Amino acid sequence: MLRRFLDSLAPHFGEQGRLRRLYPLYEAADTLFYTPAEVTTRDAHVRDATDLKRVMITVYIAVLPCVFMALYNTGLQANLAITRAGLAATGVGGWRHAAMQALGLGYDPSSLVACCVLGALFFLPVALVTYAVGIFWEVIFAAVRGHEVNEGFFITGILFPLILPPAIPLWQVALGISFGVVIGKEVFGGTGRNFLNPALVARAFLFFAYPAQISGDAVWVAVDGVSGATTLAVAAAKGMAAIHHSWWDAFLGLTPGSMGETSTLACLVGAAILIVTGIGSWRIMLSVCLGMGGLSLLFNIIGSPTNHMFAMSPAWHLVTGGFAFGTVFMATDPVTAAMTRTGKWFYGLLIGVMVTLVRVVNPAFPEGMMLAILFGNCFAPLIDYLVVQRTIKRRRRRHG
Repeated sequence: MLRRFLDSLAPHFGEQGRLRRLYPLYEAADTLFYTPAEVTTRDAHVRDATDLKRVMITVYIAVLPCVFMALYNTGLQANLAITRAGLAATGVGGWRHAAMQALGLGYDPSSLVACCVLGALFFLPVALVTYAVGIFWEVIFAAVRGHEVNEGFFITGILFPLILPPAIPLWQVALGISFGVVIGKEVFGGTGRNFLNPALVARAFLFFAYPAQISGDAVWVAVDGVSGATTLAVAAAKGMAAIHHSWWDAFLGLTPGSMGETSTLACLVGAAILIVTGIGSWRIMLSVCLGMGGLSLLFNIIGSPTNHMFAMSPAWHLVTGGFAFGTVFMATDPVTAAMTRTGKWFYGLLIGVMVTLVRVVNPAFPEGMMLAILFGNCFAPLIDYLVVQRTIKRRRRRHG
């Protein structure tokens, strides 16, 4: 029935149809449900069955644990704040409070359902605005250029909400993803031609344009009037001894932070899926960890009486901030990362070193993963170029 319905609409979007300018929108809906009907007219060389859609689906499956933690931990932190401080439940917003009452749910931190539902009331609006605005720009550019809407944005659309604080204004979400899609990707030609990760470009724009809603201590817990500093912020300001939760809590993701990047465990599950399927590069993931681990150990040895971050161990760097999430899902982006095998090692090491430098040496910015990956994106083409040129010279010397 669906196939017949889509086929009946096809003539209206064809070359002679009245809606021919909207063909990219029809094609996007058609290929969302069915494999394109076009076939090659001559012999084709196919390495394997992996195409863009299968890659996107695999990444989606890999990121699902982080989505679950975004729902659970966002609701958990809000429920903990409400119960501990005795705040009015309307601090989560009038319509959210009404929705919780309509569902018969209380603000109970021990209830998995209550936490996930409350978290969903924060996460889903951000995700819906991201997809609505992002797909709008994708369709506009596809219509102007006369090509189909590809699946590249669907991953950006799920990663962007996961790296945002829960109570961010929705108009800023729309503005940020517009900047990320248009300036970070479409002006360079669209999916596959951008040299910066669009989700990180969008977040960087919001960070520098609206720092009050994307940084500080009051944006990470989705309750008005509650200050919930992240682990990195506490460590930078007061030292490791001031951290009020355990390493295991940070590993599981039960701490304030961006909605979907707090759980290292969830990121490791996603990393396993990406590595087994061959979608994500284990070389990049490992080299990022090696770069971070080596430099942070050096800082531990050097020590500092004035800078508390010198004392943060590699194990704590791993489970704080967006390090694990960025390593697994952002640094390994096949479009913006290095492509040569040797280049992937240098690319990952560069990111690991940069994130440690930003976290430790720069006291004004305790995170650093976003800037480190964008910095690595800028140097990835140069790294690949130098690796290729070195290989060419070595082969010329070998063969005379």
